[in-house]
Amino acid sequence: MRIIDNKIYIFELKEMAKRMFGNLVKAVIDTEREIIAIDGELHIDLAELLVENGSKSKDLWGINLYPDITGDDWLEFDSLINLKPSLNNRTRGVEDPIIKEKITQIVNKHILK
Repeated sequence: MRIIDNKIYIFELKEMAKRMFGNLVKAVIDTEREIIAIDGELHIDLAELLVENGSKSKDLWGINLYPDITGDDWLEFDSLINLKPSLNNRTRGVEDPIIKEKITQIVNKHILK
């Protein structure tokens, strides 16, 4: 597991995917600090890493990245950590379009294709 606060290349994600799940890399985005934790078996492990490094749980959102897929479908908003009834997010997805867009911007800022 590692925290990305600058840039990572898509070929690095492809290598991570091969080692862990074959076609995907789990990631957790801190929408406040604009950093990403990647390469963990579970989203909760990545979230804990970020919290240990100063993030707040309310700012953390889990996603899956499919580095071999092009277009918008390479980013999937699906994680148990996204269940946040106190923030009106009652599914494993990300229901707020503003948060979804922020996550997409952070991913595009840090991951170079």
